[in-house]
Amino acid sequence: MLDLLIVLAFVVYSIGSGLRAREQASQNLGEYFLAGKTIKGWQSGCSMAATQFAADTPLLVTGLVATAGVFALWRLWIYGLAFLLLAFVFAVGWRRAGVLTDAELTNVRYSGTGVTLLRLLKAIYYGTVINCVVLAMVLVAAVRIAEVFLPWHDWLPAALYEPILGFVTATGLKLGDSMTGLDPQVMTTNNLISILLIMLFTAAYSITGGLRAVIRTDVMQLAVALIGTLAYAWFVIDAAGGLGGLSDRVVSLYGEDLAGKMLSFGPPENASDLLLPFLMIIGMQWLFQMNSDGTGYLAQRSMACSSDRDARIAGVVFAWLQIFLRSLFWLGIAIGLLVLYPFTPEDMNSEGFTAAREILFVQGIQDLLPPGFRGLMLVGLLAALASTVDTHLNWGASYWSNDIYDGVVCQRLLKRKPKGHELVLVARLSNVLIMIIALAIMANLGSIQTAWFISLLFGAGMGSVLLLRWLWERINLYSELTAMAVSLVTAPLLLYFLGTDPDEEWIRLGIMALVTTSAAILVTFFTPATDDKTLQRFYKRVRPFGIWRRSTQAVGDMPSAPLYALGERLGAVAVTAVSLFALLVGVGRLLFPPPGSGPLFTWICIGLGLVLIPFWLRMLLNEAPHEEHLEAKPAMGK
Repeated sequence: MLDLLIVLAFVVYSIGSGLRAREQASQNLGEYFLAGKTIKGWQSGCSMAATQFAADTPLLVTGLVATAGVFALWRLWIYGLAFLLLAFVFAVGWRRAGVLTDAELTNVRYSGTGVTLLRLLKAIYYGTVINCVVLAMVLVAAVRIAEVFLPWHDWLPAALYEPILGFVTATGLKLGDSMTGLDPQVMTTNNLISILLIMLFTAAYSITGGLRAVIRTDVMQLAVALIGTLAYAWFVIDAAGGLGGLSDRVVSLYGEDLAGKMLSFGPPENASDLLLPFLMIIGMQWLFQMNSDGTGYLAQRSMACSSDRDARIAGVVFAWLQIFLRSLFWLGIAIGLLVLYPFTPEDMNSEGFTAAREILFVQGIQDLLPPGFRGLMLVGLLAALASTVDTHLNWGASYWSNDIYDGVVCQRLLKRKPKGHELVLVARLSNVLIMIIALAIMANLGSIQTAWFISLLFGAGMGSVLLLRWLWERINLYSELTAMAVSLVTAPLLLYFLGTDPDEEWIRLGIMALVTTSAAILVTFFTPATDDKTLQRFYKRVRPFGIWRRSTQAVGDMPSAPLYALGERLGAVAVTAVSLFALLVGVGRLLFPPPGSGPLFTWICIGLGLVLIPFWLRMLLNEAPHEEHLEAKPAMGK
C-alpha cells in the first residue's frame, strides 16, 4: 500500500503540472516548446539530466560492468566532453539564433533553393527516425521493469484482462523476451498494458503543458530518481557486505585477473590488443555523433533559457549531474550486483547473457528493497522513464508542427501563415503519432546495447558537419545534405558487411566518420557558398566562434575575435573536463578501489579536481570579450 501511495503521488503531481501550464502553453509554439524563454540555467540543466537519467541507461551500465568492466563506462563518461562543449561553445549560439528547432536553423544559417528540403529532411530524420528509435530503446527498458513490478494478469479481473490477451494472441504481437519465465503471450499482454499506461500518463502532462510542464516534472523526477537510486545503492552495498572490502569480495568470487578487469577505471593490463580500438571508439563517438553540437532536446533546453549565462550554466550543471553524481550511484549498484548475483566465465559466453545482466538492475529492486523504499525506487525508475519519454514526445512534436506543418505545408505549399493555437493543436496531435511509431520500433528491438551501437553508427556521419556549421562560415547546406545522404547509405552497408559484432565497432565508426566527413568537406568546396547577406545576418545575431573572417570584416569586427573567443571557450572546456574526470576517477577509486591499487593516485585525482573548480567557475560566470554588449534575440513566437 505504501508503494502504491508513493506512485500515485508522483502521478498526481506530474499531471497537475501539465494542467497548470496549459493556458500559457496554448498561446503559440514559442510558449509551448520554449516556455517563453523563461527557464533558469539550473532548471534547464536538471531537465537535461533527468532526460538522460533514462530507464534504459542503468540497465546498460549494469550490463557493461558485467561484460566489459568499469573501464567500458568511459563510453558513457566521454560524452561529458560533448556536454561541456555545448555549455561553453554552442549553447549561447542556440539561444541567440531565435529558432524553435535545430531543423529551423537551416533557414537562418544557409541560403539557396535546397534550404527547405534540408529542413524537411532533418525534421523527418531527427524528429521521427532517430527520435523514435531512441524512444523505443527506452521502452525496451520499460517492459523489463514492467515485467517484474506490474503483473497485470494477477491484478486485473478476467473481464478486463482476457480481451487484451485475446488481441495479443490473435495478432501474434510480441513485446520483448521474458526474463522471468512468464508465458510469452501473458508477458506481452502485461507489457502492452504497462507501456500504454505509461505513455498515456506521460502524454497527459507533456501534451497539455508543453515544455513548462516537462521541465517542472523533470526537476522533481530527477530529485526522486537520485534519492531512489542512492537508497538502492545503499541497500545493494549493504547486502553485499558493506562498502569496506567490497572490492575484495569481487576478487574472491571472480579471481584477481577478472576482478581487476571489472573494477579498473583504466585499461586492464592484458588489454593491449583491444586498447587501441577502444580508445578510437571513445575518442570518436562523443565528437562524431548526431547531436555533437547539442542538436535535439539539449539545444531546445538551451534555447529555452532566460539568458546567455543561464544557457551555459545549464550545460555545466547537466555534465556534473550526469557524469559525476549519477555515475557513482549506478557504479555502486552495478558492482554490488556482481557480488550478489555472481556468474561464471562460461556464463559470459552464453546467448542472452548481456540482457540477463541488464535485467538484474530491476530484479535487485524486487529482491533487496523493503516496502516504501521499493516504491521510492519504482517511482525513480518511472520518473527516469517519464522524463525521457516526455522530452522525446515534446521534441519530436516540435519538428512536425514547426518545421513540417508550418515551415513546409503551410508557408511553402499553402502559402498561408497558420495561427498559434492551430500549430499547438498540430503539436499535440504529433505526440500521438510519435508514440505509435516508437511502439512499432520497440516491438522489434532486443538488447539495449545492440540498439545503442546501431544508433551510434548512424549518428557518426553527422557530427563533424554539425560542429563545423557553427565554427566555419564556408560550410553550406550542401555539406549537411551530403553528410546525411552518405551516412544513410554507408551505415546499412557497414552493418551488412561487418555486422554488429562489438569487436568490429571501432572499424565501423572509423569508416563512417572518415567517409562522411571527407565527402561533406569535399562537396563544400565544389558547391556555392552561402550568400554574404545571410552569413552577415547570422553572424550579427549569433556572434559564433571560430573562422568567420569574411563576415567579421563585413560588419566591422576584428577578424580574429571569433577565433580568439573560441580558444577561450575551449580552454574552459578543457579545465572543466579535467576537474570533472579527475574527481570522477578519484572518488570512484576511493569508494571502489581496484585490486592492488594504492591511494596516492586516488588522492592526486581528487586534489586536482577540487583545485580546478574556482578556475572553471570563473570562466563559466564571466562573459568573454567577444560576447559583451550583445543582446540575445527573443524567442520566435508562432
